[in-house]
Amino acid sequence: MEKRLILRGVIAGAVAGLLAFVFARIFAEPQIAKAIDYESGRDAAQSALDKAAGITPEAAGPDIFSRTIQANVGIGVGMVFFGIAMGALFAVAYAVCLGRVGNLRPRNLALLVALGGFLGMYLVPFVKYPANPPSIGHPDTIKDRGNLYLLMVLCSVAFLVAAVWLGKRLQPRFGNWNATLLAAGAYVVAIGIVMAVLPQLGELSSNVAQYGHHATETPLPLKNSKGTIVYPGFPADVLFSFRFYSVAAQALLWTTLALVFGPLAERLLDPAIRAAAERAPKQPQPAGAV
Repeated sequence: MEKRLILRGVIAGAVAGLLAFVFARIFAEPQIAKAIDYESGRDAAQSALDKAAGITPEAAGPDIFSRTIQANVGIGVGMVFFGIAMGALFAVAYAVCLGRVGNLRPRNLALLVALGGFLGMYLVPFVKYPANPPSIGHPDTIKDRGNLYLLMVLCSVAFLVAAVWLGKRLQPRFGNWNATLLAAGAYVVAIGIVMAVLPQLGELSSNVAQYGHHATETPLPLKNSKGTIVYPGFPADVLFSFRFYSVAAQALLWTTLALVFGPLAERLLDPAIRAAAERAPKQPQPAGAV
């Protein structure tokens, strides 16, 4: 049963990843192109400042893949394989929750698991460390940024699982609604503490040493030796649009995953549920019942 559920999760994940790619190609890719254009213009301005100061600028290395390949094949393959991976994890979580979180129909359970996956694995970590387009982020902090984001995801998922367990333990005493609110409150408090403890990306040691204390790594205006702005900071509209479409693409992926997986799981599970009900011993009718 578990293997068949995982297979259906992989299929649903592939479909979800494909739809998310189409969405990202239409809406997010133009923002990536604008970010790359900004980066190219800023690099040219920085090179001009370096030449004026007598510094020989470093030659940029050649692109391994063209923008056409990156914008189509690269994003497409990445999104589809990401969807497949999330679909497999989704199916595993679904199998674990099956029969342990109440008497839910397969489709309803699929929606709840997808909601938990979207919140725990993406949206909550996004609040602390939001997605950034190219040209935001310094090469020296790639490893630190990756480790911090991974830690944020692990804490979010672990606290979410703990919140579900806590809600089940509190349900007999406080009822389903109050137990859910208490468990959700505990999750918010725990993840809030983690967010407060983890550093802002602008406060990483490499950034502080080179750029001073800032909240983020978003490029500030480029200035010459006299303090005159020679190139503007990163466009706020591009940053907002990229982050908005990133969240929308993930929401589309997890929603599609639930909507495709739910009916597939229902077809698989309903015969087994009916068979189990038929095998269960029937309660004897009380005396005098018609």
